[in-house]
Amino acid sequence: MALPRGISRHVVRFVRVGTEVYAIKEVIEHLAMHEYRLLRDLNRLDTPSVEPVGVVTSRFDADGDPLDPALITKHLQFSLPYRSLFSRGVRQDTVNRLVDAMVVLLARVHLIGFLWGDVSLSNTLFRRDAGAFAAYLVDAETGELHDTLTNGQREHDLTIARTNLYGEFCDLEAGGLLDEALDPLILVETIENRYRELWAELTGVEEFDGSEMHRIESRVRRLNALGFDVAELDITTDFAGSTIRIQPKVVDAGHHSRRLIRLTGLDTEENQARRLLNDLDSFRARTDQQNADESIVAHQWLTEQFEPVLAAVPRELGSKLEPAELFHEVLEHRWFLSEQAGHEVPLREAAESYVTTVLHRLPDEALALGGVDTMGPLANPYDPSQGFEDDDDSKPYDPWEDGAQAPDADEPDAREYLDIAALRGKVKGG
Repeated sequence: MALPRGISRHVVRFVRVGTEVYAIKEVIEHLAMHEYRLLRDLNRLDTPSVEPVGVVTSRFDADGDPLDPALITKHLQFSLPYRSLFSRGVRQDTVNRLVDAMVVLLARVHLIGFLWGDVSLSNTLFRRDAGAFAAYLVDAETGELHDTLTNGQREHDLTIARTNLYGEFCDLEAGGLLDEALDPLILVETIENRYRELWAELTGVEEFDGSEMHRIESRVRRLNALGFDVAELDITTDFAGSTIRIQPKVVDAGHHSRRLIRLTGLDTEENQARRLLNDLDSFRARTDQQNADESIVAHQWLTEQFEPVLAAVPRELGSKLEPAELFHEVLEHRWFLSEQAGHEVPLREAAESYVTTVLHRLPDEALALGGVDTMGPLANPYDPSQGFEDDDDSKPYDPWEDGAQAPDADEPDAREYLDIAALRGKVKGG
């Protein structure tokens, strides 16, 4: 199947069974079993990661020769590898949002005691999240799960992240896919600095005197704003009782998404939940129901606001965006229309305008049933990260290994992409 895929040291194929799509990675048996168990643990701990399905062993080819076992995971719908996000070139603010998503993912896995061991963009998938991105761990074969991580273990992951991410950003820069204003080294330093700031907010100790008790609530509110719930605070005072020391003891991610699913049953990303809850609060104020039961108002919002927007989308456009992201986009579009008109545009009118002027031009971000055959040719047939059609009669072209089969650099389609022959000649000449 031709699906966007990241760079992998292993053979990875996508297969469709009925309405489900699975990723199948060939890897030696002990690594396949290790990764399967870790991914199960990560899912049990509600950590953003792909869902494992199973491991297939005792595989043989048509001639009876043994094949590597295969780890099977569910394809994460509406997700994209970083190279697909960069394939059309991205602006600086988009890169910043990707950086933030990566930082939050690394902090989340460290909070549960997971040592990643191979932090990189290639081992991460990204989903749109109300104007931002949510990052998912997709490769755990080098990981280890502990009760807690030491500072040394976290620094080990940061060192690996610094090396891997710098190489990936340099690769994008060399391919002309990174904004010229962005420097790979500064990007890596930004990720490290933002991680340290977030970690300090999540776990740092704060001291103040007894007259500043409001700072306890302020600390909790700051963590909630970052999308984390504080299940327990460690609060101690000195012998005289004049100094109070607080430190978050149990921090759980998903503050807004848990509230939204409790009120409406909608299971969304964190920023999407925050956006939808804001609209729910606005709806409550507009309908003068501040004193009404929250769950009743939420049901009314769901049936009068959220569901009519989804109903305005033609069935053939349903795979463009996931429902929560679509609703967020419509809210943004309504704001834009309202600014132009000088008055608030009704939500349904904004939804119809969005479908007509914006949605139909967007690429599909989900694999719609029956849509595989209409995906068209690959954007870059020489870049395996863009995906390729599996063909039993021929293997995919690898520009670094298939020297004898390298396309002629004078051919029109080859000139549009990386000139492998010129690069080889440059290396030999050096």
